[in-house]
Amino acid sequence: MTILKYILKRLALGILVFILSSIIAFTMIRLLIPDFEFEEGVAGGGLEMTIERQRRQALGYDRPIPVQLWRYVRGIVTEGDLGVSWNINAMMPVTEVIGRRLPPTILLSVYSTIVSVPLGILLGIWAALKKNKITDHIISTGVMIFISVPSFVVAFFLQYYLGFRLGFFPVVVSSVFEAGGTWFSWTMIHSMILPVFALAFGGIAGNARITRAELTEALTSEYMLLARTKGLTRSSAVMRHALRNALVPVLPGTVAAFLFIFGGSIIIETIFAVGGMGPLLLQAINTLDYDVFIAVSMFYLSIGLVAGIISDMMFGVIDPRIRMGER
Repeated sequence: MTILKYILKRLALGILVFILSSIIAFTMIRLLIPDFEFEEGVAGGGLEMTIERQRRQALGYDRPIPVQLWRYVRGIVTEGDLGVSWNINAMMPVTEVIGRRLPPTILLSVYSTIVSVPLGILLGIWAALKKNKITDHIISTGVMIFISVPSFVVAFFLQYYLGFRLGFFPVVVSSVFEAGGTWFSWTMIHSMILPVFALAFGGIAGNARITRAELTEALTSEYMLLARTKGLTRSSAVMRHALRNALVPVLPGTVAAFLFIFGGSIIIETIFAVGGMGPLLLQAINTLDYDVFIAVSMFYLSIGLVAGIISDMMFGVIDPRIRMGER
């Protein structure tokens, strides 16, 4: 099976999963919408109830769920309409709500990936080259600690000691207004250091563990012995043979690492008061803002599906000998 056929197959399966998951999410959320049909026993159906009932009818919430689903899909396809936020930003289109909250989440995830991937790979290489020595033991112990400890625990630790007690960094992320109207000012970058490292430590540990395991296996392989017998120095053999083969399963994981960081930022953003997608999702749940919740859920689902396809494609880019999808 060629790479093109494999990609087309993955795209088709991804679209199918996206459609089915979106239908399930839409149905479950719409079932949570309260029924404001004529409730005789509730204060005689007061003004508030009447207004809510009229709004519900205007939005089509009184229609059967298949009809609501059809109207929702038709609005997305024909007009790009994801609905309206009623509780978070009254009468604001969901696309605009998400557009305002997306930049800080993307920036935080990109910074964390930039920190976690190179540091993790370098520590893994260092540990493999110093196998069973004190350096290896220190790195391996740190890896086990940061893999075991949840990111929000690390976040609280950094926030309390480095932010509150020592005052090295702000305990919350600065707003765009406080940062001078830009996401890339020193004020903004300085305030994002703690949440970036709170998210990055898990990725650093994961990349270091995988890199160490793969490089350790490569260093003891037969082709490395053959390379040394041909006269290559140890450093040349490591760079030209062992490291290249060891990074084949590591580098495609960078996309998955970004996805992990992107999804894991929900709690971290809340802890450090980042006005991103994570707090938006929690706020949509707490305020029962149904259209916002559905749109954010679909957004995270699409990111996951695309990241899976890109991660698989990267295997073939890094090592052309791999034929994806073949038996």
